[in-house]
Amino acid sequence: MKIGEFQRLIEEIYFEKDNRRGLEKTFLWFCEEVGELARAIRSGDKEGMMVEFGDVLAWLTTLASLAGIPLEESASRYFGGCPKCRSIPCICDEERK
Repeated sequence: MKIGEFQRLIEEIYFEKDNRRGLEKTFLWFCEEVGELARAIRSGDKEGMMVEFGDVLAWLTTLASLAGIPLEESASRYFGGCPKCRSIPCICDEERK
């Protein structure tokens, strides 16, 4: 599935509810999901990570939709490599990122 297809699917499933909640409150839900992912990573729970990576992606996607940002367009800045050094793999110094 392409990013744009996923974004449209998430919009079909959740946009009305998330739109009623609003961008700021939806962002708080996203932050909670990131916390759940952090706990799964910290504990080494692969099954939990699988679930939480999907949840974080879905919440990030709905945030982009609420803000009117097409994720494929937003992600396209990485198509030519690192946006700063333009290399694949990135050769930027860690301090400069």
